[in-house]
This record gives sequence, C-alpha cells and structure tokens, in this order.
Amino acid sequence: MTQLYPSLAEIRATAQRLQGKILETPVWRWQTGVVEQQFAGGEVWLKLELFQKTGTFKLRGALNCVAALDEPARQRGIVAVSAGNHAIAAAYAARLAECSAKVVMPQHASPARIAACRDLGAEVLLMPDVHQAFARGREIERDEARTMLHPYEGPLTAQGTATVGLELMAQVPHLDAVVVPVGGGGLCAGIAAAVKQINPACAVYGVEPFGADALYRSFASGQPEALERVDTVADSLGAPYAMAYSFGVCRRFVNEVVRVTDDEICLAMLHLFRDAKLVAEPAAAVATAALFGPLRERLAGKRVALLVCGSNIDPVRFAELLARGARVRSADLDVAMDGFCAGSVQ
Repeated sequence: MTQLYPSLAEIRATAQRLQGKILETPVWRWQTGVVEQQFAGGEVWLKLELFQKTGTFKLRGALNCVAALDEPARQRGIVAVSAGNHAIAAAYAARLAECSAKVVMPQHASPARIAACRDLGAEVLLMPDVHQAFARGREIERDEARTMLHPYEGPLTAQGTATVGLELMAQVPHLDAVVVPVGGGGLCAGIAAAVKQINPACAVYGVEPFGADALYRSFASGQPEALERVDTVADSLGAPYAMAYSFGVCRRFVNEVVRVTDDEICLAMLHLFRDAKLVAEPAAAVATAALFGPLRERLAGKRVALLVCGSNIDPVRFAELLARGARVRSADLDVAMDGFCAGSVQ
C-alpha cells in the first residue's frame, strides 16, 4: 500500500537513483538591491533550480516516473500534458529511456517550449486550452496504452520533487521558512515533505497566482478544487485543478498557501533580473513576489529560502514582462514619493 507522503528513506533512495542524471543545483544568498533595502536583518537564499537540465525542476519527477516503467510499458511509450516545462522534461526522460513520447500542450504554449519538445523527439499535439489538453491526454493514455506522466500528481512525482528539498536542507541548514511556487502542487508537496521531515520547525509556504489558485481554494474548502478558468502570466502554474495525492501531502506539511498578482510577479522578475542577473520565467518569480508581498511581515528578520524553479521563456516575452515589472516599480515609487511629500508638508 502506497504511503500517503514520501518518506525520507524514499526521498534519499530517489536522490541516489537520479544521481548523474540531474544536476545538484546551487544556492545563492541574495544580499543586493531590493533585499538589502527591504529585508535588512534577515537572510534570503535562492535555490536555483532554473539551472537544472531542461531548465526546470520537472526533470526530477519525470525521470523518476520513467525509471519505474517495466519493459512492456517502455515499449508502448509515454504521454504527457503540459504548458511546456513538464512536456520538455517528459520528452527528455523518454529520449534517455529510448521510448516514444507524445506531449499534449495548449495552443497558447510558448513556441520555444513547443520547439524544445520537438527537438527532443516528442510528437506534439496542440489543443485549444488546458482542459481540452488534459482530456486529449487521457484519450491517448486509454487508446494507445501509453503511460501518463502526470505533471504534478502521484508518489513518484513527489519523490522526485522532494529531492530539491533534500538538497536545499543540506545546503542551507537551520532555515526558518521555505517559499515554493505552486501550480498543481507537486513541487510544493515534495519539497514540503522533505523539509518538514528534516526540520519540523521550518515553515513551508506555497504561492499561487490569483488567476490559478486551485490549491488555495482547496485549502479553504478542505478538498481538491477545480477552476473554471485559468488566467495568469505564470503559464507554468496554470493547473486547472488540485488532485488528491498532492493536495493531501501539501495539507499535511504546508503551513499556508498565499496568492500574488500578475503585477507582483512581473515586479519580482525584474528584481531577480536586476539584482541576481537571473532570467526567471514568471512561475519562478512567484516565491520572490510573495516575500515582498503577502509574506513580507511574517518573514522579516528570518532565514528564508525561495525556490527559483524555471527559466524556459523566450526573449521577446521576457522583455515584455520585465517592461511590465518596470512600470509597476515606477508606479510604486511615485506613490511612495507622493506619500513622502505629503508627510513633509504636514
């Protein structure tokens, strides 16, 4: 019977299994710019999973799932549904295993991500939206007997993502809090399971965009919830629903799920680019957005780690979102200056 969450023994065994196939990504202490100005007295560490092979953490779960296939399943191949990052990871894992891959993506997916999947040898099918993409993926799973590599659900996926937390806790001991982006919850579930079993006193916060807040709503209702519509610049976090396993692990180990706006995400991308010189896709900036948004007061003076989880974004889109972040920053500075002037007059 499958345990309800990844045990430390399973996480460590997964890390051994993945050794040599993934990179142990570095951490960097952020001590410049906005952190220096607004987070004095605390420590902010970035877990730079955007340097992982395929550009995101997704490879860890995909490789762990493919490694569990028996030979007949390997011969039939795999199918994956994703806005891009999981599709790229699934295609890469399938190529390593010498099995065929079909990936189903929404039509709005980044052209660069679609091209990356094709370059890795996967067959790409495009659907009008994420709901229809999942429906098509399930049809392929049924009709072709392919194994579905789910983007965020299941024990094997959580064991893979948990290795990020295992690395982080060894790299930066005695953390007060870890802040993790949430799409479907697979990354947050795995990391939280590792962090809390190593250091129960360390808080774990999940962060979602307001336009893709299935886990936040699930925490509020006490059961996995579905979204009628997904609308966020963080397309990698656009999961249309929460699912039982990931929700259960998150509910056990995650202290709270908070939400950020698209403007806050774009501003966080700008901060990461200006201060850390990182090309972070929107999903990778949501933990930073939360640190300077809804979590600012409770994490002040704390030793905090932020997950920077991916970098798969084309230059034109990156420039557009940085420009939006710059406009938000300018507006914030104008408001602050108006308040300062008003105070001076009084």
